[in-house]
Amino acid sequence: MKNNLKKIAIVAMVAVVIAACKKNQESITEPQETVKNSDKVLQYIKDLGFPATSIVDNGNEFIVEEDITFPKNMEIPANGAGAKTEQYYTGSIVNSTKKLNIRIFVDPSMTSMSSEINSAIAQWNGVPNSTLRFSVVTTAPYDILIKDENLGNGVCGQGQFPSGGSAGALVKINKNYIAGNSFAQRARTICHEFGHCISFRHTNWAAQGESTATNVPGVTGTDALSLMNGGQCGSGATVLSQKDKDATAVLY
Repeated sequence: MKNNLKKIAIVAMVAVVIAACKKNQESITEPQETVKNSDKVLQYIKDLGFPATSIVDNGNEFIVEEDITFPKNMEIPANGAGAKTEQYYTGSIVNSTKKLNIRIFVDPSMTSMSSEINSAIAQWNGVPNSTLRFSVVTTAPYDILIKDENLGNGVCGQGQFPSGGSAGALVKINKNYIAGNSFAQRARTICHEFGHCISFRHTNWAAQGESTATNVPGVTGTDALSLMNGGQCGSGATVLSQKDKDATAVLY
């Protein structure tokens, strides 16, 4: 009987040790995977040509040039690593099916700027020779969530680049900060961030300190009139330039 009790005790102790080891392994493995994808995203950002000094670690995302966001859990585009050439985009666009109807859900925090959102949508939808279309939906599923968020002074909005053939999933607008801007400038901010969601980089990327950008075929050079110029919060072009439209028609 004593021997049996000893055997049971030993088996129980071994089970506890194994369980403890297993638990410990699980707690280590999950953070390692998170770090691994985070490192991949960081490298992807650098490969796109953004200088390391412009990359801000903001918890669950990286922020570049104040208004472009990269979630740390994002899917890295298959053709995204190593865009090494010089109107400019990420090299990854919304796929041929999803571009026909990119659904935008307006968070209740942004309904007071519905007119500005509609104005921004109309600009992208009105590009000649392009099949790109945005629409507003009131329920899930949707492709882009636009919401209000306090981003601090100097930042009008933020947008994400496309991933996995889908449009960038989130646009944040610093609503209180841009409230004093004209209607056209508020709409411009929203239109600009939607541009990031469909892959457009800042047209003035070189002046922003970036080392490289992928050129839209046939639409090259700087463009002072581009709505996609960065660093022009509240003062930039309020309508898509001819080059902006040409680049959209080439990609979409």
